[in-house]
Parts: sequence; C-alpha cells; structure tokens
Amino acid sequence: MQPQADLQPQEEFREPPTRMTKKQTLTLISMASVNFSSMICYSILGPFFPVEAEKKGATQTVVGVIFGCYAVSNLIGSLILGRYIVQIGAKLMLITGLFVSSGCTILFGLLDRVPAGPVFIALCIIVRSVDAVGFAAAMTSSFALSAKVFPNNVATVLGSLEVFTGLGLILGPPVGGWFYQSFGYEVPFMVLGCFLLIMVPLNIYILPSIDAAASKSSFFSLLKNIQIILLCYVIFTLSSGLGFLDATLSLYAVEQFKLSTGYVGLIMLGLSFPYSLGSPLMGFFTDKYPASRSWFMVIGGTATAFGFMFLGPVPFLNLPRQLWLLVFMLGVIGFSLAMTAIPIFPEVIKCAYDNGYEEGLSTLGMVSGLFGAVWSTGMFYGPTMGGFITQRLSFEWAAAIQGGLAFIGAFLLALYYVAHQATPQRLPDKRQQNDETLPLLDE
Repeated sequence: MQPQADLQPQEEFREPPTRMTKKQTLTLISMASVNFSSMICYSILGPFFPVEAEKKGATQTVVGVIFGCYAVSNLIGSLILGRYIVQIGAKLMLITGLFVSSGCTILFGLLDRVPAGPVFIALCIIVRSVDAVGFAAAMTSSFALSAKVFPNNVATVLGSLEVFTGLGLILGPPVGGWFYQSFGYEVPFMVLGCFLLIMVPLNIYILPSIDAAASKSSFFSLLKNIQIILLCYVIFTLSSGLGFLDATLSLYAVEQFKLSTGYVGLIMLGLSFPYSLGSPLMGFFTDKYPASRSWFMVIGGTATAFGFMFLGPVPFLNLPRQLWLLVFMLGVIGFSLAMTAIPIFPEVIKCAYDNGYEEGLSTLGMVSGLFGAVWSTGMFYGPTMGGFITQRLSFEWAAAIQGGLAFIGAFLLALYYVAHQATPQRLPDKRQQNDETLPLLDE
C-alpha cells in the first residue's frame, strides 16, 4: 500500500495531460491518416454505384446485398483479427489491411468492364468481401492502438479521430460523384485506391510498434454482461441506419427530387458534416464528465429515431416530401450519431475492465473486434433489409422502421440506467501506471 503522501498527486493525473509523448503524437497522426483514407474510399459508392448497378441488371434488393456482404466479411474479420491482434501484431495488421483495401478499391473500379448480370454481381460481392477484411484489419487495430496509447482519454481521442472519419465521409460522396460525372465509373476508384495505397509506406514509417501479452479471455464472456448486450444493440442500430442510407438514399433522391449524382453527394454532407463537428465535442465532454456518457447515448438514440421518422417523412404524418426537410433530418441524424457512438467504445472498455478483463492490448483488441463485428452486423442488416423494405413498401416506411429500431435501443438503455444508478467513474491503478503515460507524469 502506498503512503498517503503519494496518493494525493495521483489524483491530478486523472486530468487529461497537456502534452503528448512522441509515441502518442505519431500514433495520432497515423490513426488520423487511416481513418480519413479508409472512409473516403468506403463512402464514394453512395452517390453513383446503386444507379450503375441497376444498369448492370441488379435490383434494389441485390444492391443491398452487395453493400451488405461487405458487412458480413467485416464481421467475421473483426472477430478473428480482434482475438489475435497480439499474435499478429497491431502495426502489421493495420498496414496489411490498408494494402488489401487499396488493391480492392482499384479492382472495384474495373468491374464496369465485366458482363452485366450474374457475373457482375458475383464479382462485386467477392471484391467487396475481401475489401471488408482489409478494412476490418485496419480499423480493429486502429481502435485498439488508440485506446492503448491514450488510456485516460479514449473518448477525446476517438472523437478527434472521428473528425477525419467525418472528413472522409464528407469528401467521399461529392468527390466520387464529381469524378463519376466527369470521367466515368473507373476514375473515382483508381484515384482514391492509389491515395489509400500511399498511406501504406507512410504508416510503415510513422506508426510505432507496441508489444503486448496475449490474453486467454474470449468474446463470449463479454456478452454475459447485460449492459454490454444493450450497448451492442445500440451499436447495431447506429450502423444499420448508416448502411440503410448508403444503399437507398441516392436512389430516393434521384427519383423523388430529380437530382444528379453530384448533388446527391452534396446532400450526404448533411449527414457527415454535423457528425464530424459533433464527435470531438462529445469526446471531450464525455471524458471530462464520464457520468454523462449514459444519457448522451439515450438522448442521441432518441434524436436518431426522430430524424429517421421525419426523413421521408413517415406516411401517416401526411407531410409533403421536401428536399430541405430531408437535408435537415440528415443533419439531426449526423449529430445524434456523434452523441451516441463516441461514448459507447470507452463505456464497453470500462465494462470489460469491471468484469475482470486484464488491462492491455489483448483486451482492447477484443473489445475493438466486438465493436467492429456488431457494427458490421448492422451494416449488413441496414442495406439488405432496408433495400428489401424499400422495394416492397417505400423509402419512407423503411426509414420509419429504422427509426423504430433506434428508439427501442434508447428506451432499453434508459430503463437499464434508471434501474442501475450510474456509479462514479474510477481510474484503475494499473492504467495510472501505464507505460505510455509515464513520460507525461514526469513532465
């Protein structure tokens, strides 16, 4: 037991450090480049691919499957890679994932040369599936490394990194739409695939290596905790909503408002811009006041449900379809996603530590893998079922159903937090002595 005199100064270390070590700075630069480059490549499909796929004989449901298969492969990849991140090595996993994803992005740009029909559809599914495994490797290691190197400021760092995720989402649709209109189908994928490839040598140079010991714990014991199950459901509703919009929004905007693909890309800014602005604010605030995480998630989920209900809007409201309302509701959804998504990851980490998991890269890798797997499940459900419901009913009803899922998540989480009054956040002693923070403590 430490003397009382030694305990008092440690309280000061719970405040975010004012300076970063070299390892932290390089890691932050690396993670920012990964988030930006990966998301700009991921988001370019939204404005024009559904239209191009229909020309190749794909129905709305098949387009949803093409988007959804990405999520299935991402799910499998996240679970496996998250479990073995220590054995593979976080840096090697991230760099390999970037390389695979860049190659698949370039290959996807060549698919307009293949025959229409089953051949085109099959190759789209194969290339997207492999791309998803690469993306899973990059993002699983990115989340785990961020939490490992910044153990006391997880939400702040993730919120800051989501600015670059948001920038990728913001620039992807309009850049992809503009390249498509100006140069055709192939150029957007070639340009952005090569841009992602450039990130490989950059991260080989700047990303520090981190050694860690493997853990014998499994994903399944995490799911024995009711709070983690509820948080996983909320993650599912977030990603399914985004997947739904990826697969259906562009076709709805083109058919309903007679917009070009370039303008559809600009409409999608209404979603990604508020998200990128809100993420660092939510990260900073929820790290400074950890007890606020729970109710931010509840309020954010409720706001997301409201946004989806009025996106169409839902037919029983008898409101006219208007472009300004569509864009405004996308903004509501974008900001509410930041309110909900940013606090979830540190909250799941806290639950894992509270349930006896060892504090280290192995546990962070499993939490990151679980997060990625549940996110991918939603990304499969959203475009697949969303496309099916849109085809059978309408976009308005499909959006309303998606909003209902978000409301259920917010309601169940609120019931849980009311029944289990939030306890004050504590910082485990092990994390106070974490190697990555020791230089900061000496300053």
